[in-house]
Formats: sequence, structure tokens, C-alpha cells
Amino acid sequence: MALKEHVYSVLVVSSSDKFNSSLAAFLPESVYSPVKVVESVNAAKRAVLERYYDFVLVNTPLPDEFGTRFAIDVCNERGMISLMFVKGDLYEEIHAKVVDYGVYLLPKPSTSAMLARALNWMSATRERLRRLERKTVTIEEKMNEIRIINRAKWLLIDVLKMTESDAHHFIEKQAMDNCKSKKEIAENIIRTYS
Repeated sequence: MALKEHVYSVLVVSSSDKFNSSLAAFLPESVYSPVKVVESVNAAKRAVLERYYDFVLVNTPLPDEFGTRFAIDVCNERGMISLMFVKGDLYEEIHAKVVDYGVYLLPKPSTSAMLARALNWMSATRERLRRLERKTVTIEEKMNEIRIINRAKWLLIDVLKMTESDAHHFIEKQAMDNCKSKKEIAENIIRTYS
């Protein structure tokens, strides 16, 4: 699937109307939707509690705090992708604070090309994270299946006095004979003998 086919939700944290209006041109609704704009870190914290955002764009400084801790937290704890805009003379200092957490950083003022590239990097990162999230779910599902099958095996061992090998073969044979998964057979065994 091409990146152009994805739609990303965006939270903009900025108290500058000028910044917000210039940023809007880079966030067409066909690619970025919904786009929510808030003016402070406190409002942004409430927004991320209400829903997940793919991207969080933080225009520093903000009225209630600078925004660094918030950008780190949404990356680290919520798995969102953060991009901070900081004055050029603060770039190196802020970069040293956020680099270990995966927060993207752009100096202010930034060119249109720089912002477009940053959004592309964020899209690439989001898609990589989506793949990892799917893989994690698959691994968790497989681990759950193994736990269910092992529980069924131990019930067969305990109740029917089978050996572990016999219990394993029994579940496999039942699955093949009934055209069902081993997990389904194990769940039936658990219902029957629990």
C-alpha cells in the first residue's frame, strides 16, 4: 500500500495563529484527518487522553510550559510521533534532550521543503510502527494459543492420565480429524474437563 493511501490524525500544539495558518497548507484533509489544534500543553494532554493521534506537532514555546517533556511523553508512553519546532539557537540543546526518545526536531524558521521532508519521515516511521504493532499482536495471539493448548494438555494429563506426548498427539489428531485448529480443540478440552 502506498503512503499516499494512508490518512494520519494530527494534533497541533501551538499558540501562534500565524504558525497554525501556515501549517494548515501542509496538512491536506485527504492525508491528514482529523487535525486538532490546541494552544497549550495542558490542552494537549487532555486531547491525547481523549484519542490517539498519529502525529503530534509542537510549536515551542507554549504558554504553560516549553513543550519538551510533553513531546517526549507522547513518543515514549503513547507511541505517537512527535515533531517539535524550536528556535534555531535552541536546536542543539533541545536535540540533545529529545534524540534518545525519537522526537523529531525542526529549527524555526523552517523552509517548506524541510517541513514536507519531516512529514514524509514521520509517515515512514508511522508505517514502520504499524508493522511492528501488527507483528506484536500476532506474537501475543500465538503465545495465548500456546497457553491454551498447554492448559488443555495438562488437563488431559491430570484427568485422563495421559503422558505429555500422548496429550500433544491427541490434540493434534483431533484437530486434523475434525478440521479444526489445535486451539479450538484445546478450548473444547478445557470446557469438557474444567
